[in-house]
Amino acid sequence: MVDAPEHTKNATDNGALALGMAVRSTRSRLGLSVQALAHRAGVSLGSISQIERGLGNPSLQSIQRIAHALGVSASQLLEPPADELAVVQADKRHVLKNPEDQREGRVAAVRELLSPPADSRIQFIRTVLPVGFSNEGRPYRHIGTESITVLEGQLLVTHGDRQETLGVGDSATYGCSAPHWWANIADTETTVLGASTPIER
Repeated sequence: MVDAPEHTKNATDNGALALGMAVRSTRSRLGLSVQALAHRAGVSLGSISQIERGLGNPSLQSIQRIAHALGVSASQLLEPPADELAVVQADKRHVLKNPEDQREGRVAAVRELLSPPADSRIQFIRTVLPVGFSNEGRPYRHIGTESITVLEGQLLVTHGDRQETLGVGDSATYGCSAPHWWANIADTETTVLGASTPIER
């Protein structure tokens, strides 16, 4: 039997480690134990433990079950972190559109993706909130964690039952599984830079 080339072994090992890290970090963000994830996914406890340690050779079906249990796509778990320099030019930013914000007469935010659209590990988003913007009646709620900082203006952040006012340079980090919404309470536009993971689809 001929052994696989060393570079092939390294690539396989790195892929298994990346998969394990993705499963473990996503599970931790959701507050799930290994046992709870195994139960949700219909996969053995030992299999989850091995995968998170970068061991074993899970089938695609098992990975899909785990991804479904975590509320993400299998590609998000399998895609390795970007290891190349990726540039997004200012005039070529992808605009994230929310159909709810497109209704006639509604004050809408402009949300531009600063990170590459294909990078599924993290998103950097620049959001410009016009005067009077508030999504109190349609709060966000999704899987993941978000960190934001105010570049210009003043932002009211509501997360669950808690409210905080952020000025220029202030930051906030929160879990996105709880309902949360923003309001521009300045008399000018408010600009927010945020990072979230996993990404919106």
